[in-house]
Amino acid sequence: MGRAPLVIPPEIRSRLKRLRLATRRDMGSRGFGMHASRNKGAGLEFAQYRAYEPGDEPRRIDWKLFARSDKFFVREAEEESPVSVWILIDASASMGQADRARPDWQRIDAAGLLALCIAELAQMQGDRFGWIALASGGLGLAEPAAGRAQRDRLQVDLARLAPAGTFPDAATLAPLWERIGANDLVFFLSDCFDEGGIALIERLAKAGREVLAVQLLTVEERDFPFDGGYRFLEPETGEALIGDGKAVREDFLARFAGARAALAERLDTAGIRHTALVLDESIDRPLHVFFARGAPPP
Repeated sequence: MGRAPLVIPPEIRSRLKRLRLATRRDMGSRGFGMHASRNKGAGLEFAQYRAYEPGDEPRRIDWKLFARSDKFFVREAEEESPVSVWILIDASASMGQADRARPDWQRIDAAGLLALCIAELAQMQGDRFGWIALASGGLGLAEPAAGRAQRDRLQVDLARLAPAGTFPDAATLAPLWERIGANDLVFFLSDCFDEGGIALIERLAKAGREVLAVQLLTVEERDFPFDGGYRFLEPETGEALIGDGKAVREDFLARFAGARAALAERLDTAGIRHTALVLDESIDRPLHVFFARGAPPP
C-alpha cells in the first residue's frame, strides 16, 4: 500500500518561481533549453508573432494575417529543448530512515518532495524530465516528457515507492546508460552511503553528463542527540552496534564529519556539484544552493 501523495507547500512553490534550472554547459548562441528563455525560431510549438525584418525567410510570413492587416508578420515558435532532466532516486533500505521526533518523514519522503520540486521547475520552463528509482529489485523508470501529466505521473509513482534492499548492482543499472543523453542534467538524490551510488554518478560525470548530488541526512546523524544505551542498526546489512550514545557521540561526529569531507572531495574531483539536505531543513534548499544567487532558505 502506497503512502499519501506528496504535495509541494504553497510557500515553497512560490519560492520556486524565482529559480531557473540551468546547466554549466555553453549551449551556444541559440539560448534554448533550461535557461531564462527558450529559443524563438522555426521550431515546433507556436510562440508569438513579430514584425517582419529583412533577412527573415518568406516561408515564415503568415500570409493570412497579411491579408487581414496588410502588414508582414512572422510566426515565431519555441524550439524543443534537446536537454532532459533526469531525477535519480536512491530507493535502498537506508532511505527509509527517519528521526524519532518525526517518524513519518523518511529520507525517501524528502527525496520524493525534492523530486517534485525539480519537476515543477522543469515544467515551468517547458523542459522534459524523467526519473529512475534505484532499487536492487530493478529500476523504476519513466522516460523524459514535458507537462503536467508527467508531473502527475511522478506524484503517483512516488506514492508507491517503498525503500528496500541494497543499492542496485551493475547488471541492474545497465539500462540506465542507454537512457541518459550526453547533454542531460542529472539529479542524484541519496544518502550517499553506498559505494555503488557514488561510483554511478562518477561514471556519469566522466562520460560528460552534468550531475548534481543531494545527500539526504537525518537530524540525528547531524546532531547525534543520543544519551544512554542504544542499539544502532544498519538497515541494509542488519548489522547492529550496541553502545552508550553519550560516550560515542564525540567519536561519531568526528568520524561522520570526516566521511562527509572525503565524499565532498571525491565529488569535487569528479566535477559534481553537491550539497546536503537535513530532514529538518526546507525541502527546496538544495535548489537555491544550486541555482539562486542569494542565501538559501533554512
